[in-house]
Amino acid sequence: MAAVTLEHVIKVFRTGRTEVRAVDDLNLSVADQEFLVLVGPSGCGKTTTLRLIAGLDDLSGGTIQIGGEDVRRVAPKDRDIAMVFQNYALYPHMTVFKNMAFGLKMRRVPKVDIKRKVGEVADLLGIEHLLDRKPAALSGGECQRVALGRAIVRRPRVFLFDEPLSNLDAGLRVRMRSEIKLLHKDLQSTIIHVTHDQEEAMTLGDRLAVMVNGVLMQVGAPMDVYERPANRFVAGFIGMPPMNFIDGELTGDTKNYAFAGPAGRWPLPKDALRNPESLMGKPLVMGLRPDSIHTDSEHAASPGATDAESRIALGRMNIKLIEPLGDITNMHVQLADNATIVARIPPRVAHQLGDKVNLFADASRLHFFGPGEFGERLP
Repeated sequence: MAAVTLEHVIKVFRTGRTEVRAVDDLNLSVADQEFLVLVGPSGCGKTTTLRLIAGLDDLSGGTIQIGGEDVRRVAPKDRDIAMVFQNYALYPHMTVFKNMAFGLKMRRVPKVDIKRKVGEVADLLGIEHLLDRKPAALSGGECQRVALGRAIVRRPRVFLFDEPLSNLDAGLRVRMRSEIKLLHKDLQSTIIHVTHDQEEAMTLGDRLAVMVNGVLMQVGAPMDVYERPANRFVAGFIGMPPMNFIDGELTGDTKNYAFAGPAGRWPLPKDALRNPESLMGKPLVMGLRPDSIHTDSEHAASPGATDAESRIALGRMNIKLIEPLGDITNMHVQLADNATIVARIPPRVAHQLGDKVNLFADASRLHFFGPGEFGERLP
C-alpha cells in the first residue's frame, strides 16, 4: 500500500473563453492504509480530484505523489491504483469471473494464479456463486460487489472509490457501508472515497476532507469536524438535520453579555466566547445542533442539558412541523422573527402541531461564526 500526497494541485477546465477552476490549490496528505473520504456538494471538485490521482485528467498545476513517487508523467495503467466507479463500469458481455480477471489477464498473470486470486476475492465478498453469471443477471448490490472484487483482486497500492453506493437503495447502501468498512480493516489498504452523502462520510472515514467550489474547507476526524467545524459552510453541511443558524450580535459587557437579534435575546455563559469584548456590536451567527436543543418535557436530556446553569432558555415557541423517525423525532419550531429551527427530541416526548413548547439549548454546545456563508468559527 502507499501514501498519497497532493501539493498545490490545480485543475482548470477551459471552454472557449470560459475558465472553470474545478480544483483550486489543493494540499492534502493521505497516510498509508488510511480511509479518507472526500465529501462535499455536487460540483465541488471531489470527483475531479479522484480523476487527477488516477491520471484520467491532466493536472493544470501542482504535484501528486503515490508512495513517494511523483506520478505527473506516469500513465494511469502504471500508477498501480484501482478505481471503482459510480455506475460499476462492468463489461456486459463478460461473466463475473471474466470481469474480475480482466485486469490480471492484461498484466499477463498466469491462468492458475488468476483462478486462485479471483476465487479468494469472490469468497471474501460472498459472490463465489455468481462467477458464471453476466452483469445483466445481477442486482445492484451484486454488481457493486463485483466492481469491488475487480479492484481488490489486483491488490493495488491505492483504491479510489467514486460514489460507489449512490445507485443503491437506502437499506442496501447501509449494508454496503458496513461491508466496505470491514473490507478496509481486512485489506489494510489505502482508500480515497468520494461521496456527497455526509452520513456515508461520517460512518466510513478515518478522516474527512470537506470541499466546496474546488477549495478544501477542513480535514479532520469525523467527530472533530462535526463538533468543531472550521466555518459555517462545514457546520451546515456535516450533520443531519443541518445545524440551525441564527443571526444577531453581542450586547452587554464582558461580565454579563447576551446574543441578541430579531429572534430574541439570550444571555450567554461567561465562557461562551473568547475575548467577547472585541465582538460587541458586530454581526455574528449562532449555531445550534438540533440534538443540542431540548424541551421542558424531556426527562432524559443530554448530559448537562437539565442543569439550569448549563442551558440557555430560547423561549416559548410554536411547533410548525413534526417528523417522527422511529428512534428520534425532528420538531420544527418557529422563532419570534418567523424563522424556523429544528430540534431532535426523543420519540416518547409527545407534542402536537400548533402546541407551544419551551425550548432550551445546551450551553456547552454553542457555536459562533462570523457573518456570511463561509464565516469562520469563533473560539
